[in-house]
Amino acid sequence: MKQEKFEYDTFFHVYNRGNNEENIFKEEKNYTYFLKLIKDHLLDVSEIYAYCLLKNHFHLVLRIKDKEAISEKYQDKIHLPFSNFFNAYSKAINKAYDRKGSLFQEHLKRNIIHDENYLKNLVLYVHLNPVKHKFCDDIREYKHSSFISYTSYKPSNLSREYVLELFGGKENFILQHKESMIKYEGIINEIDNYDF
Repeated sequence: MKQEKFEYDTFFHVYNRGNNEENIFKEEKNYTYFLKLIKDHLLDVSEIYAYCLLKNHFHLVLRIKDKEAISEKYQDKIHLPFSNFFNAYSKAINKAYDRKGSLFQEHLKRNIIHDENYLKNLVLYVHLNPVKHKFCDDIREYKHSSFISYTSYKPSNLSREYVLELFGGKENFILQHKESMIKYEGIINEIDNYDF
């Protein structure tokens, strides 16, 4: 299957899973290291809008920056930071857990996000992924997603302002996540007893 090419000033859904459905996050420190590598490699060429890291796969919602906003080092090579990022993570996991071979399944998957409605729904989808895969019943319980950062006032490397504006502010952001969670049958029994 042909991959979408990274393009300047374009939103993408980037995702992949472990080779042979193997876990890519084996313990707590792996999640932290993955996020550190995002900061070290991907923030040079992209703005991060949402993420979710699950044991055997991950999702990132990002925008490749305008060409002028990217250092000359990566202009016309915007794929290189992604390659460096995943190579660094794979090498670290292989070394730490005495494993060999590819950590990730095939090539990095990526889809262009063509409009704001799709972007908004994708942010909801990414944040609800831990519920979908039964890692938790409540997205507030899952600490390896960007949802918690959106409800916090702590500094973040996420481009929160854009997403919060897209949802019509923090209150609407939380409300729309709550409404999306309610759609998952059996997660919430009584809406009146559920307060964000």
